Amino acid sequence: MNLKPLAYRMRPKHISEIIGQEHLVGEGKILHRMVKARQLMSMILYGPPGIGKTSIATAIAGSTNTAFRTLNAVSNNKKDMEIVVEEAKMSGKVILILDEVHRLDKGKQDFLLPHLESGLITLIGATTSNPYHAINPAIRSRCQIFELKPLKPNEIKTALQRAIIDKENGLGEIEIDITEDALDHFSHSCGGDLRSALNGLELAARSTEADENHVVRIDLSVAEESIQKKNFVHDKNGDAHYDVLSAFQKSIRGSDVNAALHYLGRLIEVGDLISIHRRLLVIAYEDIGLANPQAGQRALAAVEVSERIGLPESRIPLANIVIELCLSPKSNSAYKALDLALADIRSGYIGEVPDHLKDAHYKGASKLGRGIDYLYPHDYETGWVNQQYLPNALRKKSYYSPKQTGKFELALSQVYEKLEKQRKR
Repeated sequence: MNLKPLAYRMRPKHISEIIGQEHLVGEGKILHRMVKARQLMSMILYGPPGIGKTSIATAIAGSTNTAFRTLNAVSNNKKDMEIVVEEAKMSGKVILILDEVHRLDKGKQDFLLPHLESGLITLIGATTSNPYHAINPAIRSRCQIFELKPLKPNEIKTALQRAIIDKENGLGEIEIDITEDALDHFSHSCGGDLRSALNGLELAARSTEADENHVVRIDLSVAEESIQKKNFVHDKNGDAHYDVLSAFQKSIRGSDVNAALHYLGRLIEVGDLISIHRRLLVIAYEDIGLANPQAGQRALAAVEVSERIGLPESRIPLANIVIELCLSPKSNSAYKALDLALADIRSGYIGEVPDHLKDAHYKGASKLGRGIDYLYPHDYETGWVNQQYLPNALRKKSYYSPKQTGKFELALSQVYEKLEKQRKR
């Protein structure tokens, strides 16, 4: 019996054996074309754990008839890389598969760069981190970047069925009778992580006693015991986390209650109340805004209750406020107006404060013309008087563009439009 894990033994050795990733390795796709033309370029493969980044890198390299070596950016030192470079000088070219490429330190990076530049080394880096965030631009600029996707349940099932019948590398030496429910459980519970599914299958096969006919029977109950349920890939410090937060806000902004509750559930499942609370308060003012000014106060109240009672009960006020924010009218007019004002200021369009608005609470201010001719609105019956407030250079500027999405802002817009007309007389 081969003592290496099933997931390791079933690694693809050729590009044709890769499960999934059709957008890259399918017939006519970029990686398939590279391999077919024997013209590999340095690349970085990134995606969630367990989808076979290193295995795919190995299969790609193995399909080109070019020598390749596999190193880890953390555990292998510069000396190991020097050996690979020396081998490349002898043979003319070597493919270096570098796992955890985002952890490459400056010394190793400086050593590799000229060899990547000259083409002596073709790098295939593998990482779970977004290379645009985690990898030094000097390395990144010399590589093509390809995102690998989590495997779909049907693709996981194909890999499991292949492992069950493979006598050389899989479990083919055991006669296995597995139910469709068990296969489905392995395929769905791994969250797109093929390694996890194969490990679960192997545990089920090795730990289940064969019957009198020497058949190992794996049903749903055995499958449930053999794989720790992994609903989705979600590292609180990783890209997936920020993707979920982004989808959460965009779903509320788009008034999709069901999607917003789904993403809220994912955030609750990893226990990240801090991010939920912060994002809800932002949403209340960024996306609801003047269309429903009560939303800010109500979001804050829900957050305070959630903080006080904690999980699992905090899901109750959070569900309430998420639904309310989803179904509230939306307006971003307030902060958009401020952004326009800030854009002018940062571009140098500032102008001097008009003299009649300047501080006049000191002796001699009147001699400097400060505060003279200022009209005090409270002295007028309507509480408003027409006078200039913007600097001369900006006196015709208009930043605020009200939306007609809620009763409150609709009322504000009517007042605003009336005042603007009077100012322009």
